[in-house]
Amino acid sequence: MSPLRVLIADDHEPFLAGLRAVLSLADDIEVAAEAADGATAVAEALRCQPDVVLMDLRMPGLDGIEATRRIVAASPHIGIVVLTMLEDDESVFAALRAGARGYLLKGALRAQLVRAVRAAADGEALLGAGVARRIADFLRPRPPETAFPQLTDREREVLALVAGHRTNPEIARQLGLSAKTVRNHVSNILTKLRVAGRAEAIVQAREAGLGR
Repeated sequence: MSPLRVLIADDHEPFLAGLRAVLSLADDIEVAAEAADGATAVAEALRCQPDVVLMDLRMPGLDGIEATRRIVAASPHIGIVVLTMLEDDESVFAALRAGARGYLLKGALRAQLVRAVRAAADGEALLGAGVARRIADFLRPRPPETAFPQLTDREREVLALVAGHRTNPEIARQLGLSAKTVRNHVSNILTKLRVAGRAEAIVQAREAGLGR
């Protein structure tokens, strides 16, 4: 079986040399080409058609994001794994939108790096733990915004009962309030919602999911 051919794109020679040494320890991986800037990375990728490109993001001239975008557009079968010091949300999501299959931080363990190369060559994605957490946090459902933030909690509670077609005396009994207090709450609600009457308030409340 032919070894996986890798192009390394990084403008720091000491790091590039160390990366080359790490990859050479894997029997199924060979370094096919190297590049010290984004434009060269694109040219070399299109010339030698590696299985995987290990791409730094900050390089002279063309940056790693644009280089990734151009390589993927021209040769979508090439797997791009970003290997960088940048871990901010903007960099992570820009790289993934550009078509990167993996995103690791420099300092990743050798085993993780080799695993990422193999995964990218197979069309799979592998993300560093910190990056994966960022994506999970981004995708986690956010609690819905509170309906009618201009209302107090008590007014919102009263509005929900109004939307359920409860009368003022019924609301007073359920909440343990006086009839006068309920009337004051309803008056404040109508003013804050800028509606002319109870019916219009009910429509707004039910559209927001209250009183159902």
